[in-house]
Amino acid sequence: MDVLRAIKLLKEEGYKYTDKRKHMLQLFADEKRYLSAREVQEFLKTNFPGLSFDTIYRNLSIFVDLGILEETELDGEKKFRYTCPSGKHHHHLICLKCGKTKEIDACPMEKVTTDLSEFQITGHKFEIYGYCSQCTA
Repeated sequence: MDVLRAIKLLKEEGYKYTDKRKHMLQLFADEKRYLSAREVQEFLKTNFPGLSFDTIYRNLSIFVDLGILEETELDGEKKFRYTCPSGKHHHHLICLKCGKTKEIDACPMEKVTTDLSEFQITGHKFEIYGYCSQCTA
């Protein structure tokens, strides 16, 4: 996902194009890591000093619902990043210090041997947390 595709998708789904949304989307394009709503607010406060946390969180939720961003929870806080462009099923390694991510092509669901026939599986999530080589150096 990139800023132009995200803006196009917002418009197609009936959402207005605003400078705030463009700045938010550009931040995720520039950072390429998981960001908290507070980090987004901190970044935007220079250009939009009165922007509320609720507005930021509402927009992040819209972006997730539309598949522009994906979310995870780190240290009890939701964090967001652009949805991976590969489009193929994968999982992530996530650095706990800088938020950098790396795709993992393996899927642990392939190894599940428990009988799941009584459930209709709609999705799953697998993440490995640690520290990247830059943060441990």
